Amino acid sequence: MMEVNFAPETQARLNRAAAEIGTGSAEYVQQLVEYYLDHDAWFRQKVKNGLRQLDRGQWLTHEDMRIRMDEMLGT
Repeated sequence: MMEVNFAPETQARLNRAAAEIGTGSAEYVQQLVEYYLDHDAWFRQKVKNGLRQLDRGQWLTHEDMRIRMDEMLGT
């Protein structure tokens, strides 16, 4: 169990946001933290994968990226 104290303005924002979705502020914080931790794990894995690609010499030049973006956007 952990206790977290927020500044009054933050607590008020938290209470409003929780009320908008029909939950209590403690449950809302729990959901936010779980989402953040999942996203953080995903992001860290993507960075590790990117670094491995760089180590293998796999990267795109600025020009290659521009060409891909142009193809994606149909320009």
